[in-house]
This record gives sequence, C-alpha cells and structure tokens, in this order.
Amino acid sequence: MSAPVPALAEVVAQMRVVSLPLATRFRGVDHREAVLVEGPEGWAEFSPFLEYDDAESATWLAAALDFAWNPQPAGRRAAIPVNATVPAVAAADVPGVLARFDGCRTAKVKVAERGQSLDDDIARVAAVRAEMGAEARIRIDANGGWNVDEAERAAHALAEFDLEYVEQPCASVDELAEIRRRLRDWDIPIAADESVRKAADPLRVARAGAADILVVKAQPLGGVRRALDIVQAAGLPAVVSSALDTSVGLAQGAALAAALPSLEFDCGLGTAALLAVDVAEPRLAAAGGVILASRVEPEAELLDAHTACSDRVAWWRERVARCHALLS
Repeated sequence: MSAPVPALAEVVAQMRVVSLPLATRFRGVDHREAVLVEGPEGWAEFSPFLEYDDAESATWLAAALDFAWNPQPAGRRAAIPVNATVPAVAAADVPGVLARFDGCRTAKVKVAERGQSLDDDIARVAAVRAEMGAEARIRIDANGGWNVDEAERAAHALAEFDLEYVEQPCASVDELAEIRRRLRDWDIPIAADESVRKAADPLRVARAGAADILVVKAQPLGGVRRALDIVQAAGLPAVVSSALDTSVGLAQGAALAAALPSLEFDCGLGTAALLAVDVAEPRLAAAGGVILASRVEPEAELLDAHTACSDRVAWWRERVARCHALLS
C-alpha cells in the first residue's frame, strides 16, 4: 500500500522555487528551474521540464513527496560511480566540459542534436576519446533523435570509438527493437531511457526485447521504490541517471543507485557539474569519479540568492497544486 499524500498546505509551507544558471547550455535551456520541498525525512526536488503536462509531472511530484516524507529503501553501497556528461558542444569545447568531472572514467556524449550533423557527433565523440584515452568508456545518447536507418548509420560511424552502448537511438519501442536487431553483430548494446520513463507501460521495452539496458531516473518514475520495482520486473541491468537536477534531486537518484541489487554501470548522477551554481555547498559532484549516497540539505543563503522571480514562483505553485490534486 502506498503512503498517504501529505496535504497541499503542508507541502507548500516549506517549498522553495529556484532558478539556476547552467555552465553550458543543455536541452535548449541556459537556466534550470526547480521546486525544493522539505518534509519529515529531509529535502526533495520536483523539477519536471517546463513542457511536460500535469499528468506526467504528477509522477515527479509523487517521487518528491515520497522522498521527503517517507523513509527510503536501505542502501547497499555508500559510493556511486558516475559518468561525465558532455552536451552537444563543439569538439574544441570538450576538454573544458570533461575537466568539471573529477576522476570520471566514463563519458556520456549527447548526439543527434537538432541543427547539427553526424559529422558534428563524430568530431565530439572523437574529442572525448582523445581527451579520456583508450581505457575510458564512452556511451552516446540520441534522445530518440534518429530514425532506424539514421541510427544504424551513426552507430557504424561511431563504432570505431568503442561505444559502451547507445542510449535511446530511436523514439519508439518498435524502432528500438529493430535497431537492436541490426546492431547485434556489431556488439553495440541498446539502452532505453524515454521508452521507460515516459511510457505508460515502462516494462514494454523489456518484453519486446528492444533494449539491453534500462536507464532509470528517480523523479520521472515516481520515486526510488517504484524504480526498483521496474528494474526487478524488467530483469535487465540498470543505469541510474538524472534530469539535470540540483544536488537535492541528485541525492534522490543516488538513493536509487545505492539500493539497486547490483550496479554494473557508472551512473549519470554527476550532472551538478553542468550547473554554474547549486543550492548546496559543496554540491553533490564527482570526486574521484564517485558521489556519496546521502541526503543533501540546501543552504539558506543559496536558496535566497537563487530564488526565482515572483511570476515563476507563482507558476510553479500553481503547477504543484494541479499535480497534487491528481495524486490526491
């Protein structure tokens, strides 16, 4: 039985809305807005992207309320290995991005950016390989930006860089199944992200044989417990990732990574490095290639310094109220 949803008045009483500038433009934005809320168990984050509707966003709110109001599953590890994340930057900018991720042995490189070409992707991945060396692991993330033929061509072109896996090369489960079939002889695994976190049935991708790996995120999947249930039911190895969270939100992801029965891959939880400022000092960023699985308490001074403007605070309050009504 799920825990009761706390009253809306209780939620908004300790709610703070922040707007944080990014160090590098990412997902088409240069600021990240988030709601931080404090409950009996500590702080949690609610930060669905602005374009998401209320039905999808309510799942993110459920995750935040569960993390702030309820004890979480026991952790199996204290330190979580994390990957560097390279946005769709020019190849010349890659060394500066990687320098923010202390000790990381894996890089996730964004590809298939709108307005860019496969040549841009190849140059970026080549720059990552040159900077990190032959022993590093490189995975690419297309965010569903290719059709099957484009994905096959890109995977063949990038195979020389010894890809760990390709994340969400195509948008649909059927397309993922087809590109996985085409790439089987190339020994390039397929990871599913949007086909899990944005799907009405997050297990369909596993049943269809459309992925080798699941990418799971605590917020979009409704919290640590539900994400653990999905991984167990899917029977596939999992990579825990984030959605450009503050350090508070990254702590939710770290709790999920800590609780997984096994953790075969470095996790996408080092993304505090992509923020120019954060709500905690020190922020939950990679040190020696790992972050610690522990709750994060934001600092009052940083919350005050980065509080969103009044119009944005009102917008987020209304959004929280609408999503809360769906949960209630």
